[in-house]
Amino acid sequence: MNGGALGRGPGLGSLAEVSSQSSIVVCCGPGGVGKTTVSAALAVQGAAEGRRAIVVTVDPARRLANALGLDALPDTPHQIAGDWPGELWALMLNPKSTFDSLVVKYAPRPEQAETILSNRFYRNIAGALSGTQEYMAMETLYELYVESGYDLIVVDTPPTRNALDFVDAPRRLTRFLDNRIFRLLMLPTRVGLKAVNAAAQTFLRTVSRTVGGQVVTDAIAFFQAFEGMEDGFRDRAQRVLDLLTDPATAFVLVASPRRDAVVEAGFFTDKLAEADIPVQGLVMNRMQPRFATGWASEADRERARTLSGTALGALWANLADLHALADAEEREVAGLVKRVAPGPVARVPLFGSDVHDLDGLAAVGAWLGGAGATGGAEGPSSAP
Repeated sequence: MNGGALGRGPGLGSLAEVSSQSSIVVCCGPGGVGKTTVSAALAVQGAAEGRRAIVVTVDPARRLANALGLDALPDTPHQIAGDWPGELWALMLNPKSTFDSLVVKYAPRPEQAETILSNRFYRNIAGALSGTQEYMAMETLYELYVESGYDLIVVDTPPTRNALDFVDAPRRLTRFLDNRIFRLLMLPTRVGLKAVNAAAQTFLRTVSRTVGGQVVTDAIAFFQAFEGMEDGFRDRAQRVLDLLTDPATAFVLVASPRRDAVVEAGFFTDKLAEADIPVQGLVMNRMQPRFATGWASEADRERARTLSGTALGALWANLADLHALADAEEREVAGLVKRVAPGPVARVPLFGSDVHDLDGLAAVGAWLGGAGATGGAEGPSSAP
C-alpha cells in the first residue's frame, strides 16, 4: 500500500502543526511505546499555545500522574496548574462510570436507570464486555468534544493488539444491538416468556444449562429494563463514528525502533488505511540520539583505530558504537516512515531517565514540534 492512500491531502510540516490544526488528536499504536506520555506532552504543548487542552488516558501509571503534579489521575476532568497561557486538564478513563452515565442519560425514567444499574448481569458486563473500554473511551471523547468546550482533546488509546478496536467500537455496539441473539433475548421482555417460539425457548434452556438459570434470569431482567433505549445508543454510536472520521480529528501513530513495535505499527497503519483513516503523523520514540552531525559511524571507527590504546581512542570507539546503533534504528524504521508519508515524523530520543514532571513533558513536546531534529545529549527523557 502506498503512502498516498494514508492521507487526505498534503502532509503538514511537523507534529506541532498537526496538533495546532486539530481539535482531537488520537494517539494510537503498539503497547509499551510511550503513547501515554506522548499524549500528555501534546496536551501540555497545546496549553503552552494558549489552548484549552485535555488529555484522556487509560494508563493508571502513577509516574504520569506525578508528572502532572497529581497523586493519582481522577476519572473526571481535573485542571493541572502550570505556567502557560492556556489550560491543561486530565482524566483517566473509567469504563464502568462512563457506561453508568450513558444508562442514566438514555433511560426514559430514573427508576429504569436504577433498575439497570443494580442488575447483576449489567454489573458483570459493564466493565468486562469485549470492547467496552474502547467504546467508553469514544463516549468520553464525544462528550468532551460536544459539551465541555475544549480546544484540544488528546486521547491515549487503550493498549490493544487489534488496531481497529478503538475505531470499530461504535460499529460493534450497533452490530450488538442489531444481533439476532440480542433480539432473541429482548423477545421475552416484549411478549412474555410463555409466548416465545420453540426455537427461542430451546436457546434459553441451552444457555441456562451452560451458564446457570440465575444468569439467564438476570440477563432477561437487564434486557427488559433496557427496552426502549436501543435507539439512543444506536444514534450516539453513529455520532461517535462520525466524529472519528471528521477532518478535525487527527490520528498520530506512536512507535519505537524495536522490530516488534515497528512491525505492529505497520499493521496498525494498514488497518487504519483500510478504514479510510489517514495517519496524520508518526512519533518514533526512544530513538538512539546522535551526538554530532556530519559524522558517520565508519569515520568514528577509523578515528578509534588511529587512536587505539588511548583513552581518547576508547571514547571514539564508544561513539562509533552509538552512531552505528542510530544507523541501524534508522534502517529499521525507514519502511514505516515511508508508509506514513506525507505525514510528519517526530523522533524523540532515548535519554537517561523517565519523564517525571511537567518540565519533562514540555521538553518532549519540543521534540514533537521538531525542535531537536539533529538530536543531542541534553534534552528530555524518552517517554516511558
